[in-house]
Amino acid sequence: MTGRVPIRLDVNGRPRSIEVAAHHTLLDVLREDLGLTGTKECCLVGECGSCTVLIDGRSVDSCLVLGVEADGAAVTTVEGLAADGALSAVQQAFLDTGAAQCGFCIPGQVLSAHALLATSPHPSREEVEEGLAGNLCRCAGYEQIIEAVLLAADAGKKARPAAPRSPAPGTDVASRPDAEVAPQ
Repeated sequence: MTGRVPIRLDVNGRPRSIEVAAHHTLLDVLREDLGLTGTKECCLVGECGSCTVLIDGRSVDSCLVLGVEADGAAVTTVEGLAADGALSAVQQAFLDTGAAQCGFCIPGQVLSAHALLATSPHPSREEVEEGLAGNLCRCAGYEQIIEAVLLAADAGKKARPAAPRSPAPGTDVASRPDAEVAPQ
């Protein structure tokens, strides 16, 4: 099938009706057809997470989804997280912690973090590590990225007070990296 197929998407809160090549991935559709280049193209095999977007609130590698498969879905890209020009809490936390580094993996990292915080508003460090496991950073800035997600979660706690979290009994906190002692 090589023709163009009409699809409807809600992209970053805006309804879109477009015709896409049947063989194009959602990544191709976003970057080439819609001009949303915040979603990065890297490995094209679902290994790196640079192309992560949200489809109906769930994080996916857009290089593994055909554009026609997203017909009728709500798609959120990194451009859609900033409401009325104001950065989301996750985006601001990435800036505040210096997590951006080269910036190539950051849109995918930010969207994975956003999806994690939507389902687990106050994650533990281990939950953050697991939630970001599908996103690779070639600059090795993982410590700052994890700090950014925890900072965004803290911002959410301030908005909605919750009981303080302590490590579970028996948790070996001594083995955790400390960014102040050994910055990454």
